[in-house]
Amino acid sequence: MSSTEEMASRSGTSARSPSATVGDSAGGSSGVRSGWAAYVAAGWSLLYGLLGLYWCFGGAGFPFGTVDDPLGAKVSILASARRDGGAPVIAALGLVGALSAMLMARTRMRSLPGAALLGLAWTAAVTLTLLIPDYRPLAAVGRTPVLLVGRSLFDWPKGVEFFGPGMFEWPVLNQFLLIGGGLAWAATAVAYRRRVRGACGRCGRIGDVLTGWTTPAGAARWGRWAVGVAVAIPLLYALTRWAFALAIPLGYATEDIRREARESPGIWWAGAGLATFGMAGTVLTLGLVQRWGEIYPRWIPYLRGKPVRPRTAIIPASLVTVLVTEAGLLFNRALILGHAPTDGVADLVLSAPSQLWTLWGLALGAATLAYYLRRRGRCGSCGRH
Repeated sequence: MSSTEEMASRSGTSARSPSATVGDSAGGSSGVRSGWAAYVAAGWSLLYGLLGLYWCFGGAGFPFGTVDDPLGAKVSILASARRDGGAPVIAALGLVGALSAMLMARTRMRSLPGAALLGLAWTAAVTLTLLIPDYRPLAAVGRTPVLLVGRSLFDWPKGVEFFGPGMFEWPVLNQFLLIGGGLAWAATAVAYRRRVRGACGRCGRIGDVLTGWTTPAGAARWGRWAVGVAVAIPLLYALTRWAFALAIPLGYATEDIRREARESPGIWWAGAGLATFGMAGTVLTLGLVQRWGEIYPRWIPYLRGKPVRPRTAIIPASLVTVLVTEAGLLFNRALILGHAPTDGVADLVLSAPSQLWTLWGLALGAATLAYYLRRRGRCGSCGRH
């Protein structure tokens, strides 16, 4: 018996040659499983296209061009969109997207046609996930725990509702809908690329031996740097917001801080609350490179000593990556277009941490990828480790 057969028999699976593995992953069960994303993207595109058609005929609820915040109204990508011009474009793009996704689900085109389909998929993914949404989804998610705690303990803040302005109103819920569609398109692009390359549809691996940055050891090295950046930036943001809440003159004069608090009651404490929950997120970010991010620590009842499922960390970290990155891109656009405050030390202290959010999101995404590469283990489909 060969060494390969011995290893296969010990693991309870039969030995498979590289060519057989590739064939299974490209057209077998794993290939079928990897095609679900394209069908989801096709369904999402068709339904959103039909929604655009509904708006074409005068339907209510066109969600674009309704940014109440002054900054968002100036720099959000579709802040000036109107139903008459935007709805037909949405309907047409929805139909094109549905047809393209079905092609990606049913075919494996190479050369120029395949590259065109892949480029369309990634364009849709980036546009829907990062470019069209602005900071409001992050603001709504970040304010939710502040609102829950404030309402239950202090009957504060007043006049803020979960489905009202500044929270989960329809234009913001629509942005979450766009994010979902963008993620479906990203998954479609990844799955299609794997099928074209003949890689495993589940894990994306081709060769039997991993080398370079994708190995667990390599991912551990660069993942630590990514975590360091992803922790430092929100800590800097928290430092400035708590300084303002405590009337510490960090760039601002104390009287200016107090005057702003009188004119907008609770503004600094709301910022401090958001920053505090951001700091709690940095603790979870550290878990991407710490032992307790893989094994539940002893102080957690019922779970102590049990392994942490990778998706338990990967899913929320990926969501925060998207929300932080799209908000950071809006603040970056505001700076480029001259709408960010830059008139002095106070403005710099106020806006500089937000200008780093794009880097924060990218670093958190890289840290999450490193965690995945370290934790994915042996593939249940192709058997590669």
